[in-house]
Parts: sequence; structure tokens; C-alpha cells
Amino acid sequence: MPKGASLERRLVAEGLGTALLVMAVVGSGAMAQSLTRDVAVQLLANAGATVGALYALITMFARISGAHFNPLVTAASCVLDRRPWRDLPLYAAAQLVGGAIGAVVANLMFDLPAFGPSEYPRDGFNVWIAEAVAAAGLLAVVVLVSAHKPKSVAAAVAVWIGGAYWFTSSTSIANPAVTAARSLTVSFAGIEPASVPMFVAVQVVGAAIALPVLRWLRG
Repeated sequence: MPKGASLERRLVAEGLGTALLVMAVVGSGAMAQSLTRDVAVQLLANAGATVGALYALITMFARISGAHFNPLVTAASCVLDRRPWRDLPLYAAAQLVGGAIGAVVANLMFDLPAFGPSEYPRDGFNVWIAEAVAAAGLLAVVVLVSAHKPKSVAAAVAVWIGGAYWFTSSTSIANPAVTAARSLTVSFAGIEPASVPMFVAVQVVGAAIALPVLRWLRG
């Protein structure tokens, strides 16, 4: 846990960071959709913007809140780093609220309905497996890189997410707060609200499988 940062500062950092991350994801999806109908190009633009934003945001906020922007990362910190469990619901609430605000602001920037909702379904066993893998892989990057080369976490997380956009059939959301936020946009980056509960469930399953293995690997 960063030293010297009050709980209020940490929660604001988590909310603001998650809001800006979702703005990058949703905004780049909307921009790509307005410029081309080629889905591959849309995905490339969306992934590139997300990689850049993640690197900058983790670098910006890591010394304040740890730059989680993700309830799964906060939970992993509670399990592996002895962060107080009382932080988890507070961080998760800040991340959820920040993500929702980010989605609404991005929608307004592109003259889309402020609260969506998305009509883009993301269902199927293959997609659920992919999202569990994405969540487990993200935690592996965060936990193992932070243990052995902490200054490289921002780059490693950004590169992992950028790659996982392409090698997972779910496009690697890997984040319950961002998943919920993306249900609020009709852009290319959206996820239908009905798909959100199962997405979050498999993210949690992926994290639960990964954490004991990561604890053992970290030593």
C-alpha cells in the first residue's frame, strides 16, 4: 500500500483512474466506429488507445492508490499483500462509480445516448472461458511483475491487455468495474447488460483459480 496516502485520496485516485480508463475504452471504440466499418481496424484502434491509457494511468496513480482500477486486483492485494479487507468494498465502489461516470462522459463526447444501454451481446462458453483466462492472466502479470520488477508493472499490464484484446474471444475485459461500465454505451466497446453477470462471474472464477498458484509462484 502506498505510504502517506489517506483513504480519501486513494478512493478518489481509484475512481478518477477508472473513469479515465473507461473513457479511453469507450471513446476510442466510438471514434473507431465513426471512422471505419472494418471491425479489425476498430479493434486495433480500441486496443491501441487502451494500451496507451493504461500505461499512463498506472504510472500516474500507482504511488497514490496502487492504480488498481479493478476489484479483482484489489482483492488480490488483500489476499497476497495483506491489504485491509475493509478496503475492498470501498475501492470497488469507487471503481464502479468512476467507471460509470467515464462511460457517460465518453458517450456525451461522441453524441451517443448518455446511459446506453449496450445492445452488443457477449455470450457463449468459448467467450466465458476466454474471459476467465484473461482475468487470471492479468492477475499473473500484476502479481508476478510487481514482486520482481515493480517499475515495469505499468508497461507489462498495458502490453498484456493490448495482446489479450487479440488472442481472447472475449477481447479481455478482465475487470468487473469496467464490464459494468461498458454496458452503458451503444458504441463498439459495449457489452449487453444481460451479459454482464456471467462475465463478472467467470472473471471471479479465473481470479480464484489464479490466486493460489500465484501465491505459490511468488514464494
